[in-house]
Amino acid sequence: MSLPAGDAAADVGMAIGAGTDIAIETADYVLMRSSLEDVITAMDLSRKTLQRIRVNYVFAMAYNVVAIPVAAGLLFPSLKIRLPPLVVGDCMALSSVSVVRSSLLLRRYRKPRLTTLLEITVED
Repeated sequence: MSLPAGDAAADVGMAIGAGTDIAIETADYVLMRSSLEDVITAMDLSRKTLQRIRVNYVFAMAYNVVAIPVAAGLLFPSLKIRLPPLVVGDCMALSSVSVVRSSLLLRRYRKPRLTTLLEITVED
């Protein structure tokens, strides 16, 4: 769908918790406190989450590009390397565990200081 010139559309809707019920129901994000600083925090956390998703995707793809051919026996004719099914299953489980552990790093997220984001210097 294309919009006529001068019209705008939002990708994400936000509402403040003290807003109307309709605004809260239709919003993608609902800020529980009535602080607009939380908008900046939500945007920063979203950015960090997407970065983590990309890192996890690259890691998982690299692992699968290497491990699946080895597990399928691609190296057996030339190097005589064969992995037992138990080891292959453990490797796949460890791959999933490592992606989950990487995602858990988001628990260390600290909200950004507003003065840092806006590049404001405070003089004493």
